[in-house]
Amino acid sequence: MRRLATSPYALVLLAALAMATPAGADDEESDDDRSEREAVRGAVERGEIKPLVDVLNAVRPQLPGEIVGVEIEARNGTWIYEFRVAKSTGRLVEVYVDAATAEVLKIEEK
Repeated sequence: MRRLATSPYALVLLAALAMATPAGADDEESDDDRSEREAVRGAVERGEIKPLVDVLNAVRPQLPGEIVGVEIEARNGTWIYEFRVAKSTGRLVEVYVDAATAEVLKIEEK
């Protein structure tokens, strides 16, 4: 039997996709959620922001642990990826990344 290799990147990408398009999304998704998802997709398609996988490849070496969550939101007209990272000590860190440039803006320990 062949086993599939899993990497942290693949797991995060799958988790992000699962959160972005839950089962039954057409029936249960709010208009606001759908509108935000479409806005993000449109920004990626227009080249205004980088896809999650590209940002992950750029910032992964700067992250102080294992990625346990990711979100994207617009703040003051700028799209920001927010990565929740668990350090080896068990502490949670939030890493804010400019979605257009993949520049780490802030690392904040919780």
